[in-house]
Amino acid sequence: MSAIAPANGRRWLPRTLGARLVLILATGLLLAHALSFALLFYERAVATRSMMLTNLEQDIPLSVALLERLSPAERQQWLPRLERRTYRYLLRPAQPGTVLASDRSRQVTGLIDASLDHRYALRPRAVSASPERYEVELTLSDGQPLTIEVTPSLMPLARWLPWVLAAQVALLLACAWLAVRLATRPLVQLADAAERLDPAAPGTPLPQEGPSEVVKAARALNTLRARVAAHVAERMQILAAISHDLQTPITRLRLRVEAMDEGPVQARLLEDVAQLGQLVREGVNYARSANVAMGPAVRLDLQAFLESVAGDYQDVGKPVRCAQGASASLQTHPQVLRRVVQNLIDNALAYAGSAETALRVEAGGRIRIEVLDRGPGIPDDQLEAVLQPFHRLEPSRCRAHGGTGLGLAIAQQLTQALGGELRLANREGGGLRAMLVLKA
Repeated sequence: MSAIAPANGRRWLPRTLGARLVLILATGLLLAHALSFALLFYERAVATRSMMLTNLEQDIPLSVALLERLSPAERQQWLPRLERRTYRYLLRPAQPGTVLASDRSRQVTGLIDASLDHRYALRPRAVSASPERYEVELTLSDGQPLTIEVTPSLMPLARWLPWVLAAQVALLLACAWLAVRLATRPLVQLADAAERLDPAAPGTPLPQEGPSEVVKAARALNTLRARVAAHVAERMQILAAISHDLQTPITRLRLRVEAMDEGPVQARLLEDVAQLGQLVREGVNYARSANVAMGPAVRLDLQAFLESVAGDYQDVGKPVRCAQGASASLQTHPQVLRRVVQNLIDNALAYAGSAETALRVEAGGRIRIEVLDRGPGIPDDQLEAVLQPFHRLEPSRCRAHGGTGLGLAIAQQLTQALGGELRLANREGGGLRAMLVLKA
């Protein structure tokens, strides 16, 4: 499928439909995944805060009461037992700090004061902002300072949790890619089959498989192909019939002109009849080339084949030379290939008076047969147009120089029947290079 450049304002978008669908689905799934985990961690933070407040409210009165009843020597031994994940007890004054700044720290201090029934004078201080840490100092009944150090934090994540999150993201992306692949594969196959579709050549219809929308499109393309093929066949049949039926009156006309007295008028009439006969013959050839009988394909030595074609022209005195090039063989239809090469050589002889053939092997294993001349060449903007039927460069439509405009069109049609491609290019220093590219 040929890639189409995106609009100027959407250069960031992928070019293929599948990539765009993957981008949209993956972005949506990742955003939903991120939102779910954001809500999960928010709920985890709220639950942790609520649990810490509940523990503080229940634990601090018991811990302080226990420390009040213990002797100073025993208090130090009990401190590790009373320590919790987010707060601990220290038998020292609070460190120097600042006034509490966060709402949470003031709420915790108020909760401690309320849980102790306001029996102690609390002296809270913010010790650290990141990570948040503050200390609440009070004095026991025997004058011993007691500091409650609070370090709020979320519950630590399990080591396996990040791996699980990464696996879920990978699974989401894989599912999105698989879903898009399954959805777009029939469409890609339909597009590939449509590119290979040639209404002028017989072939198998597009497969009507996949989702209902793809089946409907394939059915419509098959119907369109059948209609176009019937239209092309009808027009070719009309052209062949007219060209064939014109041969008889042209022959009678030639005989009657030859029976006339010799003179300039007879010579001009004979020239017109000859040109008319050439046009009819090429019209028949063009109509036949649309439904050419291919015959069996054989393995052909292309260098020997080109030498044979050039030798046939040399036998009748035509200046056609075969250059020594690469050696290559191809499974192809010799008669059809010969007609293509002869049409290109005839075109070179008509415009340049001589021709040269050459064989090249391109990258990827493709084979290129070249027919070169040193004639006037073709304007660059006309290189594609001259491959169309009845297109000639001479405005005067002079048959002696411009031909009928069917030679290259026949070569183009036969090349397509061979599964190849016909290219034209101007040569440096003047002349034309006709290239027949075939797949090995």
